[in-house]
Amino acid sequence: MKLIVGLGNPKLKYSKNRHNAGFIVVDKIAENLGLSWSNDTKFNSETALYKSQDGDFLFLKPQSFMNKSGEAVSKVLSYYKLELIDLIVVNDDVDFSFGEVKKQIGSGSAGHNGVESLIEHLGSKDFCRYRIGVGRPENLNILIEDWVLMDFTDSEIEKLTGIASNIQCEILIR
Repeated sequence: MKLIVGLGNPKLKYSKNRHNAGFIVVDKIAENLGLSWSNDTKFNSETALYKSQDGDFLFLKPQSFMNKSGEAVSKVLSYYKLELIDLIVVNDDVDFSFGEVKKQIGSGSAGHNGVESLIEHLGSKDFCRYRIGVGRPENLNILIEDWVLMDFTDSEIEKLTGIASNIQCEILIR
C-alpha cells in the first residue's frame, strides 16, 4: 500500500488557500479516480482508498491543521505497518514560482511547518514529497504567513487541476 498525503488546513474558509495546495491536489486526484472521502476519527483525517491491480493507494488529508500533520501520518504508517518508502506527501512551497513542481526524497522542511511536523513525528526526512510552487507575493508588504492563507485565483485553481493529473500519473505508475 502507498500512502498519499495532502497537507492543508481543514475547514471551508481555508479550502482555496495557497497553504492548501496539498489538499487541493489530492482532492483532484481522488475526484479523477472516482473516490469519495470518509472521515476517519481514528486518524483524525479524511481518507479515500483506491484499489488497483498494482496495489492499494490510501489518500489522506489530516484534519489536525498544518502544524500537527505529523501526528496523523505517523499513526497511519504505524497502523498499516508502512515504511517511509510508501509515503508520498504533497505540499505547498513558497520557494518555487506558482505552478512549478519539484519531486524530492529526503529533503528538509525548508521552513514549512507541516513538513517539519512530519519530520519530527516520523524521525526522518526520508520520504517522497511533491512540492507545489505557490510563489511569493509581489507586494513585499505582504508577509509570507499571510500570503499562504490567501486564496488562489480561479485560474490558479485550474492550473492545479493539471498539476494533479500529472502527479496522479506519476504516483500510479510508481
